[in-house]
Amino acid sequence: MARSATRYVCQACGAVSARWQGQCGDCGAWNTIQAEASAVVTPFAAKHSLAGGGRRIEMASLADEVALPERLSTGVGELDRALGGIGPEGGGGPNVKAGLVPGSVVLIGGDPGIGKSTLLLQAAGRMAAAGHKVAYVSGEEAADQVRLRARRLGLARADVALAAETSVRDILTTMAAGPPPALLVIDSIQTMHSDTLEGAPGTVSQVRASAQELIRYAKASGCALILVGHVTKDGQLAGPRVLEHMVDTVLYFEGERSHQYRVLRAVKNRFGGTDEIGVFAMGASGLEEVANPSSLFLTAREDGRSVSGAVVFPALEGTRPVLCEIQALVVKLPSGATPRRAVVGWDSARLSMLLAVLEARCGLGFGNHEVYLNVAGGFRVQDPAADLAVAAALVSALTDRPVPLDWVAFGEVALSGELRPAGLAGLRLKEAAKLGFAGAYVPKGTSGGGAMRIEALGSLGALVDRLTGAA
Repeated sequence: MARSATRYVCQACGAVSARWQGQCGDCGAWNTIQAEASAVVTPFAAKHSLAGGGRRIEMASLADEVALPERLSTGVGELDRALGGIGPEGGGGPNVKAGLVPGSVVLIGGDPGIGKSTLLLQAAGRMAAAGHKVAYVSGEEAADQVRLRARRLGLARADVALAAETSVRDILTTMAAGPPPALLVIDSIQTMHSDTLEGAPGTVSQVRASAQELIRYAKASGCALILVGHVTKDGQLAGPRVLEHMVDTVLYFEGERSHQYRVLRAVKNRFGGTDEIGVFAMGASGLEEVANPSSLFLTAREDGRSVSGAVVFPALEGTRPVLCEIQALVVKLPSGATPRRAVVGWDSARLSMLLAVLEARCGLGFGNHEVYLNVAGGFRVQDPAADLAVAAALVSALTDRPVPLDWVAFGEVALSGELRPAGLAGLRLKEAAKLGFAGAYVPKGTSGGGAMRIEALGSLGALVDRLTGAA
């Protein structure tokens, strides 16, 4: 038997409690707990009895041969790159066919207005133009609004089946009435509603139940499913965390509205790696693919003069090197004033660590200076090899001695002040040489570079000596 009961669920993390409270005990969010009706199974019915029999499952060997999944290109190269692929030996790479796996489920999140719907509408239109059956279901906009966006994107004549609906039962009934589409886009999962449960759309139970029904359809029919997800003010996907566990791939669409570029980054991928990114630029006709992302993140200096506090860093995103400019500004304060540390595009905790190493190991004083650090173009750097470039920018800004305009720097800094080699150094140097850079500050043991001049450094102190002219 089952009896009706009321439980209290946090809408931010999905935690369940027996009573209402103002703050969630799991995630600490305030005023996110709501009452939801549920069915509670009585203890005696919950116990499994082997006497009732069951179905014996067939076990397979891990060593059995398995064919690589076929992939469908979305027609958007940068989206295919972010979705990744698996090569014959189990690894990814630039020459591996990438795209959507039939029957897979992709969850894409990002800030409002970042371009999620635009990107998916472009992908849907190009897949339809390639002869695939595509369905686009919007729960946030009317069908005419989607048509107007398609007209702006030049997709007015794309053969995409369009609907504005929020009922999961109606959507699945419509899909089951004919051959399954190659791609089904749901924009967004927070607007979907399942009539098997009580509660408003967007609640934890509704998001979980709606996603489960849609995922079951995708797995059974072989249809590739893309779900659009809302994000919280902290940038995390809204709704229950279990939603990210249920899907095969999770993509985040990143970028600042004040900048034209957008970065599509995979944080989970069951059919490929999570080290690839797709780079787009927002234009008048929608999102445009960027073949050379370094051109977006390097500051143009028409006069050719070096500027103190600016250093170019060859970051690595998966197999793609991206050159960006690290900018630092150091301002001396009057005695007794409290210095400020401001960081944009990098980890503030890592900046504090690097400042401490420069003071303790190199004898530089930042205690009475304000420090401002920025990654040009709004790019976010997560590569630990950025330590050396950041340190060079800080030393250059403090001493007002510019780093040569045609030099790059990369390497990881240890707490002892030693420099550790960075991964795939040859790929970084090759990209820098291709863009016309003549030299690089790198840790000892770094190979490659070709015709570039390489300054191999053993410690952070050696870098300080080079930049200040002491060596």
